[in-house]
Amino acid sequence: MTTRRPNILWLFSDQHRGDVMGVKGHPVVRTPNMDELASQGYLFHDVFCQGPLCVPARVSLMTERYVRDHGAFENDYFASAELPTMLQAIRDSGYHTTAIGKMHLFPHFPDVDDGLPLMRAMGFQEVHETVGKLACGFIRNPYTDYLDELGLLDTYRSFVRARTPWRRDREARADSKPTWAVDPSPLPAEHYLDTWVGRRAVEWLESYRSEDPFFLWVGFPGPHDPWDAPIDYVRRYEGADVPLDSTRRPDIPEEGPLSVFLRSFLRYSSSDTLTDERARDVRRHYFANVTLIDEAIGRILAALERAGLADDTWVVYSSDHGEMLGTHGFLNKMVFYEPSVRVPLIVRPPGGAPNGEIRSGLLEHVDLSATLRSLAGAGEVPGSAGRSFASTFSGSLLESREVVVSENYGFAMWRTDRYKLVVYEKGVLPVQLFDLVEDPSEDHNRVADPAYAAIVDDMLDAFARPFLSTPPLRPGPDIVERSGEFHLNTTRGPASPGD
Repeated sequence: MTTRRPNILWLFSDQHRGDVMGVKGHPVVRTPNMDELASQGYLFHDVFCQGPLCVPARVSLMTERYVRDHGAFENDYFASAELPTMLQAIRDSGYHTTAIGKMHLFPHFPDVDDGLPLMRAMGFQEVHETVGKLACGFIRNPYTDYLDELGLLDTYRSFVRARTPWRRDREARADSKPTWAVDPSPLPAEHYLDTWVGRRAVEWLESYRSEDPFFLWVGFPGPHDPWDAPIDYVRRYEGADVPLDSTRRPDIPEEGPLSVFLRSFLRYSSSDTLTDERARDVRRHYFANVTLIDEAIGRILAALERAGLADDTWVVYSSDHGEMLGTHGFLNKMVFYEPSVRVPLIVRPPGGAPNGEIRSGLLEHVDLSATLRSLAGAGEVPGSAGRSFASTFSGSLLESREVVVSENYGFAMWRTDRYKLVVYEKGVLPVQLFDLVEDPSEDHNRVADPAYAAIVDDMLDAFARPFLSTPPLRPGPDIVERSGEFHLNTTRGPASPGD
């Protein structure tokens, strides 16, 4: 089939650390399909999410706005319903827009179908949505229906409920597992959630018959915790020599906003009991999750070829945010260290490029959204902060940003080529500064170092104060104002950082 404009296939995972791919030089993980995709397209090195947490990051992608400008500043909050989205623009330009898998663009409802009106309002014409692994323990969705038909739902729900951070943190249950617990899924690989999502995408591609170009967003729920890859995949990494980067925990102040945030984060993510050996075990199981997703991607790309669509389709791979994986003794995301805020990005043009090319230069997630719109020939999104880099696919140099921004829980990060400044937004209080040239591991916080005082002042004046000069769309208190509570009381279901 040919179309007047190219299709766009967006393969999107959850919590995939930007350097955990073979093509990025990782010494252990096996990602042959991602590597092949990069060899036929463009690999971008320096891409940063707008918030290292699911809903804020994903809503920024949809609205092309920074977290403070869309209102979903944590997983418990909805974005402003009036904001235009890039999916609306792409739909209105003549594309058939479809969602398959985990989208997590707003807080969970008890039944995923309750969110259908919101999904359609955001611009999706066709919705086959599921939720993440942890949320499947509580929320009805097509995947839990599938497991129920197989008689596997109770087994799976018992497994994931014991590994749900908000439940462990709030209910203090004796059967709860720490975040670093590594146990293979009780489900065989053929019934595993990421396998199921990949299969649904293959079936959709095989059945698509419209003459309209499509925009298909495939959302894999992994490699997000729990670290529960099926045993067949775990065995591939048994005995693997897994290196660790810096495991030096930061010095936590006795008091103040950073103290509240980091102490709560240590407890919530079970990082306060993480050892180096546990971190290596987590990495082995995480790599197994990544490899399973990589194989699902391989099957999707094969289906694209069989359907005769590969020469008419842009293929994009990225993720919403990263994962600490034991760096600095931390698990999970939410903080502003490189493993948490840097995301993978591969773009393969229709038919592929002659040689895989690497593009370096600071980019933001909102730039990816603007680029997808540009590739679709769609109109502008009012209020967009994104800058399309589509011209780089026709030979132009990539225009690097001077600074990239990320926000979370009332804190914000500004990162240049050399420095990273983290600020508590209320009062514009600097709490961390890293010199990424002298200290690429981010082991030494220089925010109180007199030798860096001028750097802090310059970054506050040039970036932080102008950015924070207008009030945010923030419907509730930040984590410091909540005395370190990571999640809110909610009647809708588990709308927490855990999924």
